[in-house]
Amino acid sequence: MTLAIVLFTQDLRLHDNPALHAARAGADQVVPLFVTDPAVDAAGFAAPNRAAFLAGCLADLDAGLRRAGGRLLVREGDTAEQTAKLAAETGAASVHVAAGVSGYARRREQRLRRALGERLRVHDGSVTAVPPGAVLPAGRDHYAVFTPYHRAWQQAARRTPLAPPRALHTPEGLAGAPLPTAKPTARSLPDPGESAARRAWQHWHTEQYADLHDALAADGTSHLSPYLHFGCLSANELVHLAERRGGHGAEAFVRQLVWRDFHHQVLAARPDAAHADYRPRHDRWREDAEEFAAWREGRTGFPIIDAGMRQLAETGWMHNRARLLTASFLSKSLYQDWRPGAAHFLHHLVDGDVANNQLNWQWVAGTGTDTRPNRVLNPLTQADRYDPDGDYVRRWIPELAHLPGRAVHRPWQSTRRPADYPPPLISPDTTGHRLRAARIDQDPLPGV
Repeated sequence: MTLAIVLFTQDLRLHDNPALHAARAGADQVVPLFVTDPAVDAAGFAAPNRAAFLAGCLADLDAGLRRAGGRLLVREGDTAEQTAKLAAETGAASVHVAAGVSGYARRREQRLRRALGERLRVHDGSVTAVPPGAVLPAGRDHYAVFTPYHRAWQQAARRTPLAPPRALHTPEGLAGAPLPTAKPTARSLPDPGESAARRAWQHWHTEQYADLHDALAADGTSHLSPYLHFGCLSANELVHLAERRGGHGAEAFVRQLVWRDFHHQVLAARPDAAHADYRPRHDRWREDAEEFAAWREGRTGFPIIDAGMRQLAETGWMHNRARLLTASFLSKSLYQDWRPGAAHFLHHLVDGDVANNQLNWQWVAGTGTDTRPNRVLNPLTQADRYDPDGDYVRRWIPELAHLPGRAVHRPWQSTRRPADYPPPLISPDTTGHRLRAARIDQDPLPGV
């Protein structure tokens, strides 16, 4: 009897799971393992909302494994040490794990390799649709601009999605810890786990995505990002499913999955981009604790910004357009360092992912891969364009609910502005001035 261990990390699913598939194909017995590692806390990844969502994902994974005849074994401690200990206890011939791109994932893989040697099997294509490094520009280790990456990605070979295992045999008598539990800070979270993820995909219609994905009030996005972050859904399988549906909406959705892959291949090649500027602009960021607190707490006096920040605090999620606007306001209108803003997002977001969060923040701040690093997203222009009737703002800022239509975006112009809503933190006419003054020798500064 041969035995394999599959170490679950960011691939908490049975469908299209290369590590699980390989373990099942190469052994008579399979031990599914998850290690709750204190290093995750130390690295700042165990934010309350994600910890609570993760607990639900693990419970759903365990239930799915039990239906197939197995179960999830949970161990507590250092991931490499606990995995090697289990391999010694069971005489495992191989240990399978999904490849990651973050610095933390790389260090974990190195420690696993030192502990396990040739028994470790690392599987690409679990976290992204196209693995980092699968497509490369001539003479470089990654693509730094999205458009040529997108063209190359479209030509890349993608594997056929893998079916879930019909049966698993997990040996009895292995000691493990209880499934973890945690409480979120958000008022409500989406239903966790692979089962909920697959229902969410089935019930979401892609037809209008191309037209509505930026419309704040319509909220026509997929809400699948938490499931992608924890690997409850396979990005590879989602691409196949979307292409099968077809249409402009599906094409636009796949493009967003390519954008996700793009950032993962950037971080895989440049791990320090998680905390250092990918393209330094020699910024001398302002430090103003009161302004940062006003941004963080949703009281900047710009309703479209405050609505986004309140949505984040209350739900652990924020509309994609609102993420762009709030990040631009902090990094370009207030001209404050993107890193504290990115850390605040990571503290609250259920889908908080190092590659997506940090590199999107840098893209907005103009220190990442954006080819127009000095563009400023004017909050009023953007509010009129993407929340033209003001419904998104009224949903999240009830003290402004009495202001009709677009008037809600400019409460300072109304004689009915409530006393408990603050005036604009900076003049509405100067939302690009600080960046312009700081990057005076750079390209012209558009406001869009």
